[in-house]
Amino acid sequence: MKKWQYIFLAFLAVGTVIILSQSKQQSEQGELEYRSNQGTTFGTSYHITYLYTRDLQPEIEQTLQQVDNALSMFNTNSVISKVNNSLQVQVTDTMFLKVFRRAMQISDWTDGAFDITVAPAVNAWGFGFKHAENVKQSTIDSLLEITGYRKITENNGLITKSDDRMMLDCSAIAKGFGSDMVAMKLRSLGIDNYMVEIGGEIVLSGRNPKGNDWSIGISKPIDDSLSTNRELQTVIQATNIAMATSGNYRNFYIKDGRKYAHTIDPHTCQPVSHNLLSVTVFASDCATADAVATSMMVMGMEGAEELCTRHPEIKAFYIYQAEDGSTQTRYSFNFNL
Repeated sequence: MKKWQYIFLAFLAVGTVIILSQSKQQSEQGELEYRSNQGTTFGTSYHITYLYTRDLQPEIEQTLQQVDNALSMFNTNSVISKVNNSLQVQVTDTMFLKVFRRAMQISDWTDGAFDITVAPAVNAWGFGFKHAENVKQSTIDSLLEITGYRKITENNGLITKSDDRMMLDCSAIAKGFGSDMVAMKLRSLGIDNYMVEIGGEIVLSGRNPKGNDWSIGISKPIDDSLSTNRELQTVIQATNIAMATSGNYRNFYIKDGRKYAHTIDPHTCQPVSHNLLSVTVFASDCATADAVATSMMVMGMEGAEELCTRHPEIKAFYIYQAEDGSTQTRYSFNFNL
């Protein structure tokens, strides 16, 4: 046998070993396919779909627990609970600090329309404003004393409140941040195709199982306190973006024949009065989309459009009630998904 034939056989043998090794590894890891996980977190549900070789439920749950440990008001051992129970506290948790600093930045963007200190006012009015009859002017005056993001500061992790009655509530940014953290976990494993949704706050990347952009439905705002109606206002195809919707779809109050969403303005500690029923915000990260959507429900459509002008990277889809009482939709001027 000639020398070149020996060399060829050697390469063939090595190649066979490599192929068998890869085949064995793939068999151990599983086939590359779209997988789905669902469960509950932050008092809501999550649904996650991704293209990978194995199920990632344990890793997803671990990531969500880390976010819960930082931001859940219902977790007595969480970082935010410790902040709420102290006038001053040193924080080292990077997740909490990242969310706190982002919240302060968005509060600046929106001139306080987004404010994580508004929790006492929201609690005073109650869900669906069921405690409205108990809210007097003296109540409002007291709430205003302990509401305002500028009344709490952070310096190298040292959180200081101007009044020990102040409470932080990150629920208007935590679900979006949680979606970001799960998406980050998936990317760290080399996953490019996924959809992460926590309580309606969504991060999209790559393609869906059919090889297309992801299709996301936006609910129609219908009076439906039992949440049995799932009629959609529109369906949007998108990818490589985050989105969040604010506006209590199935909880409105009627005043002078007009419909209003249940939203508290941190500036007044009273309900807002405008015709914006819901807004879906698109941004590069879900924490931002989540917080900005909440702030737009405070600002109304005119203020929301002004925000999009100053921050054109943020886009929005509005559902509002027109003067004739009909439900109408509108995209922000810069919408170009």
